[in-house]
Amino acid sequence: MDRTNISIAGPAIRSELGLDDVHLGWVFSAFLVGYAAFQVVGGWLAYRFGPRLVLAAGVLWWGLFTALTTIANPHVAHALTILILIRFSLGAGEAVTYPASNQFVAQWIPVQERGRANGWIFAGVGAGAGLSIPVLTWINSHYGWRDSFWFSAAAGVVVGLAWYAMARDVPEEHPRVSREELAHIQANRSTEAMRHSDVRDAADSQGSWRAAILNRNVVALTLSYFTFGYVAWIFFSWFFIYMAQVRGLNLKASALVSMLPFIAMTVCCLSGGLISDRLTKKIGLRWGRGGIAAVSFALTAVFLVIGSQVQGPYAASMILAGGAGALYLSQSSFWAVSADIAGARSGVVSGVMNMGCQIGGAVTASLTPYIASRMGWIAAFILAAALAVIGGAMWLLVDPCRAGRAATGLTAG
Repeated sequence: MDRTNISIAGPAIRSELGLDDVHLGWVFSAFLVGYAAFQVVGGWLAYRFGPRLVLAAGVLWWGLFTALTTIANPHVAHALTILILIRFSLGAGEAVTYPASNQFVAQWIPVQERGRANGWIFAGVGAGAGLSIPVLTWINSHYGWRDSFWFSAAAGVVVGLAWYAMARDVPEEHPRVSREELAHIQANRSTEAMRHSDVRDAADSQGSWRAAILNRNVVALTLSYFTFGYVAWIFFSWFFIYMAQVRGLNLKASALVSMLPFIAMTVCCLSGGLISDRLTKKIGLRWGRGGIAAVSFALTAVFLVIGSQVQGPYAASMILAGGAGALYLSQSSFWAVSADIAGARSGVVSGVMNMGCQIGGAVTASLTPYIASRMGWIAAFILAAALAVIGGAMWLLVDPCRAGRAATGLTAG
């Protein structure tokens, strides 16, 4: 919701501040630049202080800067610059979210259940973005865009406080975890490579940290997640505006069809996690995680190419939504694999990976309107489809078992 509100409010902000789509793209990109820049920092903070405190502090931080977005107005000098700095700061605070979540998953969730767990976590992305569109559109049309940001800020603070009250960093600290459940988690939350004693002995060494981050598998995941972010943020940043300006739908119709990609993301995120876990049990980690991810990227490319060229706005919205859903079939695979290969370092390693995703999002937020203004929106979607093909190919280089050994400084025997 905190990501989508700027897209819903975008037309009003653009009109009030006298911006064009390219300058509005700078505002979108500012969030993602801050988000990308602090991914590794967020992962380290979660590793050092635990996901319970770090996530709660992050939510309070971005609640503050969501509210501060409302100070931008044409009567304030350098309003565009101020808005860019606020969005950058919002992104910096929100950067802790998924590295800290993955640190939490690595401690709480058995390996064979991580696809489903991450499916639920990232279903929140689709549900929060999709289900909030009618609400935020209604607030924008009845009370103005600033009130939609106050609403988002208040909701975030409430959720952050509830999280801190309910969560614990590890299951060993939670009073409601039974002895049987704790034994099950402890016996199954590490891959075989992570159980070796020399991993624990080297846990804090500089060399092991370097090996955890700088290996072929993490690089391949990061590059693939760059392409994921590029495609995903077309929907987060521009889909609402695209349906209104290019496809000619009114505000109410645009709000309704703009829900479709995010509903598809939610459904496919849950489905992808479930399928990934089942395939992993049958054919192993590599193809169970990577196989569905590679197929999902290929399907995404097909949907984007077709959807961008059909004539009817509703047919286009349905097909493009299919592309968003297909993309999110791979979401849980990224985070499950990064937890599988990194263990206690999951926050930092997944922060590196997610930095790639957010750089991709920052690029698309500014590059997509630039391409669309010069070569048309079809060209913008075709470029996204080509990057999806490359992202899927990157998964052919990922082997979670080998990655686990590399990430912990182990060599193949």
